[in-house]
Amino acid sequence: MSTIAEVEVPAAEFALRETLSTLPDVQFEVVRLAAHDHEQVMPYLRVSEGDLESVEPTLLDDPSVSDVELLDDLGNERLFRMNWVSDIRVILHVVLDEGATVVDMQGKDDSWQLRILFPTRDSLSATHDFCVEEGLTFTIRNIYDLKESVGSGQYGLTSEQYDALVTAAERGYFDVPRRLTMSELASELGVSQQSLSERLRRGHKALVDSALRVGKSSFGK
Repeated sequence: MSTIAEVEVPAAEFALRETLSTLPDVQFEVVRLAAHDHEQVMPYLRVSEGDLESVEPTLLDDPSVSDVELLDDLGNERLFRMNWVSDIRVILHVVLDEGATVVDMQGKDDSWQLRILFPTRDSLSATHDFCVEEGLTFTIRNIYDLKESVGSGQYGLTSEQYDALVTAAERGYFDVPRRLTMSELASELGVSQQSLSERLRRGHKALVDSALRVGKSSFGK
């Protein structure tokens, strides 16, 4: 049965280690990732928070990165495309050797948090064994079966994302026309508009990954 694992990898053992060390307040999120061979990985990377003006020159100086390209600048966040060319053994093993899918990946300061769909529980165990043999840190924080995740009604959402989405639906935020504004919903939940926007966006992504993309990639092959 397909298994989802939430794992943590130290930034010091992974690509962009110098970038994360130099910019500890910047949030990095991989929104798409492709690996076609054992030499490099091509991620689309969304960055937000912190000193965004320093992100591009820092990426260009990072020895684990090549071919950095700024795709979009929205002011409060930016989207880059690049190649990761070193310190990527674990992600190459996950994607190419085990046929797993990285459905969520976020890095900040000293660690990367990943949510990975493994085709079987054995492939997760094989990845753990691979990291032990290679001297890499691969800390498993949570494991659950895809069937249990979908059946739970929360689709891998955090409690904050779940509450935000459910409250938004109940109060008519998603109605056309809307029955309350983002500001009103944020006030009701006791959070800032920016925090609410991030919860809704990441909640939507988790729903799509778990209910649509993950199911398709897992059973469509």
